Amino acid sequence: MIRGAQRPPSDGEDELLTLILAGGQSRRMGGGDKTLLPLGGKPMLSHILERLEGQSARTILNANGNPERFSGFGLPIIPDSIAGFGGPLAGILTGMLHARQFFPQVRSIVSVAADTPFFPRDLIARMKAAVPRDKPVIALATSSDRLHPVFGLWPVELADDLAFWLASGQNGKVLAWVDRHDSIEIDFGPDPLTGLDPFFNANRPEDLETARQALSQATA
Repeated sequence: MIRGAQRPPSDGEDELLTLILAGGQSRRMGGGDKTLLPLGGKPMLSHILERLEGQSARTILNANGNPERFSGFGLPIIPDSIAGFGGPLAGILTGMLHARQFFPQVRSIVSVAADTPFFPRDLIARMKAAVPRDKPVIALATSSDRLHPVFGLWPVELADDLAFWLASGQNGKVLAWVDRHDSIEIDFGPDPLTGLDPFFNANRPEDLETARQALSQATA
């Protein structure tokens, strides 16, 4: 099982924190933790961490409930900072607040979904290169003319605005809040290993089976 080793940041990496979002309830998968389900002989979360190797020096996992179930991965486990399973925005706010409290040098967090095992290996580099340093701009991933708002770069300085947005009972959908700020979209091609959309996510049992078959064929 690959562990989420935290290595010393290289130049430029010290300003970034990667957040794996696993705080949902996995209703369409029948409950439990999708990211712990087996894929290619190991938990899906291991594939997520492998994809982050070389991309991120500092990674945390946003998950609610008993953190012991993730104890074998060597990751800090951070529950939502607000109660009630508030969706991706609650997790993103949690990552922002964690960065602000413990890593004041971090300017942005990059979020990835815990059920998307084939996301691009250059995701973080391309997002970082696309945003300016002189103002807060959100970067979101796209593929095949579809937007994937869970995969984004989020300036930490927007944390107070996001906290206010969620506390005031506004729409919890990611794009509703993104529309309040400057943002850009970055397009990615198919995963070269499996040929799948790089943001293919295993939401349902049949999705997981598709991922298993694609990975098996690619590594045969």
